[in-house]
Amino acid sequence: METSAKLPELFGSMVFNEETMKERLSSASYEAWKKSVTDGTPLELSTANEIAEAMKQWAVEKGATHFTHWFQPMTGLTAEKHDSFISPTDDGRVIMEFSGKELVKGEPDASSFPSGGLRATFEARGYTAWDPSSPAFIKDGSLYIPTAFCSYGGEALDKKTPLLRSMEALSGEAVKMLHLLGYEDVKRVNTTIGSEQEYFLIDKDYYKKRKDLLFTGRTLIGAPATKGQEMEDHYFGVIKPKVSAYMHDLDEELWKLGIPAKTKHNEVAPSQHELAPVFETANIAVDHNQLTMEVMKKVADKHNYACLLHEKPFEGINGSGKHNNWSVCTDTGMNLLDPGKKPGENIPFLVFLMAVIAAVDEYAPILRLSVASAGNDHRLGGNEAPPAIISIFVGDELAGVLKSVEEGTAYESQGKVQMAMGATVLPHFTKDNTDRNRTSPFAFTGNKFEFRMPGSAVSVANANIVLNTAVAEEIAKIYAKLEGTPADALKEKVMEVLKEVLSAHKKVLFNGNGYTEEWVAEAEKRGLPNLKSLPDAMPYWISDESIELFTKHGIFTKEEIHSRYDILLENYSKSIHIESLTMQEMVRKDLTEGIIAYEKDLTKEVIQKKSVLEGAACELECGLLKTLDGASAGISGALKKLYDDTKKAEGMDDLLGQASFYQETILKDMDELRKYADEAEAVIPDEYLSYPTYGQMLFSLR
Repeated sequence: METSAKLPELFGSMVFNEETMKERLSSASYEAWKKSVTDGTPLELSTANEIAEAMKQWAVEKGATHFTHWFQPMTGLTAEKHDSFISPTDDGRVIMEFSGKELVKGEPDASSFPSGGLRATFEARGYTAWDPSSPAFIKDGSLYIPTAFCSYGGEALDKKTPLLRSMEALSGEAVKMLHLLGYEDVKRVNTTIGSEQEYFLIDKDYYKKRKDLLFTGRTLIGAPATKGQEMEDHYFGVIKPKVSAYMHDLDEELWKLGIPAKTKHNEVAPSQHELAPVFETANIAVDHNQLTMEVMKKVADKHNYACLLHEKPFEGINGSGKHNNWSVCTDTGMNLLDPGKKPGENIPFLVFLMAVIAAVDEYAPILRLSVASAGNDHRLGGNEAPPAIISIFVGDELAGVLKSVEEGTAYESQGKVQMAMGATVLPHFTKDNTDRNRTSPFAFTGNKFEFRMPGSAVSVANANIVLNTAVAEEIAKIYAKLEGTPADALKEKVMEVLKEVLSAHKKVLFNGNGYTEEWVAEAEKRGLPNLKSLPDAMPYWISDESIELFTKHGIFTKEEIHSRYDILLENYSKSIHIESLTMQEMVRKDLTEGIIAYEKDLTKEVIQKKSVLEGAACELECGLLKTLDGASAGISGALKKLYDDTKKAEGMDDLLGQASFYQETILKDMDELRKYADEAEAVIPDEYLSYPTYGQMLFSLR
């Protein structure tokens, strides 16, 4: 049977989803589960037991033998510990058991995960708690149960818990606002996400020969290939047969897990691709993106590929991001960021639009930090990704709407514009109400905002935690100004308040080219922060304003905020430290071996040539030797400086000071060493190198 014919039955076939629960649970237990998800009502143990038994029976029928509480610690990855369903009986046999207690609670070792000082090494007890809003699934013969992860003292040690808290905070403030505006039937507001995932594929055999890719995810040395992306022929180009086969298998595996993979295409750089899913509720979307990255790597391995998710695996060509398409929808089906046919009169839209604008402006530093990492800092600010300066693109129509709000005038829509392409055979269609601006970090794209800064390797939980919380706060501020206004004066008061908000935050709006130096200068004049690296942004995370924001809305405690401060800085420093050590080893052992071998053969060639040909100039050979000798001298000095500075960094105790030293000094040392290493590699034949070159890796796919 063709995949297209069996797709409806294939999709979600390995997921214990709502449809399956409805089939296998009693009406009472199903309704109790629904109430738990929508209202947060605790489940009775008897109900949990029934759900666990149904889940186990379903999983065993699908071939599962184990179960695991699947969680997202602050490593940025996922974690799992597998237990079998078997329980021994007195006669030496086993039965398959799974209780409500095992479903609801697990107990991993909390001391071995990053805690930022929340837990000492000897304080090992931690808990995982079932998230009933994210469906369980089967993978590799185990039943995976999405869970939150906390310490014995109840502190959040994961990304899911604060994400769920932020979703509830935004929902609470949004529902209050909508009730004030007359939409009293709304009971809940959900944030939805669609995360476009970019990635590279290279030959697995090449991957295994690159220590830098194995240990750090990015190439630390490597002369550029003679061709890069300058021909602009890879973006949306014909997908190569083997890559297409990989994408087909990837889609099938994702569909089985209920992940709505929708779009696939070649990206700008050679060997770079993208997968985009359909929008889902934020919590499930984050879970699914973590799963997607894992499945991408597993399927790639079966096709003899390596899937690279690092934000900047190759120098000189585009890196990879993860565009976070974010919107807000009510449980009654209203998209609060949909302008509608008359955006100038759409009060809920204008209120929520203004709350987003204020949030992005007011909390730009921590929004920038939410996407900061050692990897993503290489990508942001290049002519491939948004700049580190956060601004908002709204397009021409919304710019006109906002101008009318500011001036207190009625907005006159220009109406729909028909596209005519000059050939009568081609269909006429209406243009969208806004163009797309790929240089904008935060762009309105019709009925959602596209946050283009997140990196390809990281969880999108962080970005959405900050965004949800900041928007919740700005909605609360607007509500406070509107509360108590008589119904007949409400519309006028809303427009008055929105005008005030716009006046205070319009500096963050920018519809132009974010890649230019002129914008950098203009942004500075406007007072917009330009935080180019994680260490630059870190002080804002523990500022009074940040702590007030997160504690007020119950997202983090003060202790949880400081723990994440420590973890982020430690991870940043450790990442660059590993890169430094790996680079030193590759240059010292692998590249140097190739340089010496080639110099030796060149020298032999010169000596032999001169011995048989009197007066031979040997200009080519001597020129190559001179280039290699100069590069070798540069390598020697740069290698020593990198070694000495890395040792200095290792001895530092202050976390921010250490991270800043890695960013300001170690990365510059590495750039200097790479300059000489790449200069040497560029003239050495491939057969002298023990690792594959850029040309081999980027243009080997079939």
